[in-house]
Amino acid sequence: MDSYNKIPDAEIKSAGEMSKKFIELGIISFKEACDYVHNIEYGYNTNYDDKLIFFKENKGSCTSKHAVIAGLAKELNVPLYKHVGIYKLNEEISTGTNEILKKYNLPYVPIVHCFLVYQDYRFDLTEGNCNGKNTTIEDFIHEEKVDPFISRKEEYLLYKKY
Repeated sequence: MDSYNKIPDAEIKSAGEMSKKFIELGIISFKEACDYVHNIEYGYNTNYDDKLIFFKENKGSCTSKHAVIAGLAKELNVPLYKHVGIYKLNEEISTGTNEILKKYNLPYVPIVHCFLVYQDYRFDLTEGNCNGKNTTIEDFIHEEKVDPFISRKEEYLLYKKY
């Protein structure tokens, strides 16, 4: 993944749900919003159909953290997008994985991960969070641009397809 200093910046103006939430928090630039989201606790949310769940629970996974920022980017016309990627989970990425792989004689487990894309740059706002990964995910079996608030069902169908 790329350095956050390559994330584009823009002034946050009230243009929708996401921009209003960041303004309420006193955050006035797109880069500040990215820093804010990155620094919030990593954790799974209770309801991914609620676009504001990240703010309500004050935590987020790759799904909700990247949805909030991609949603903000869309409101501000910043050309940064949420992507879903499928990667090969193995022991190098997450300690303890070998136990499952050996038990079922698998080379890896395909897993979904979300991140942001701007031009040729990729950003992971969960990088460095306590997310259970030993390393940054760089290689994907498949990746594609998605709606910031893609439903869990649509994400699963994309996963199942690949």
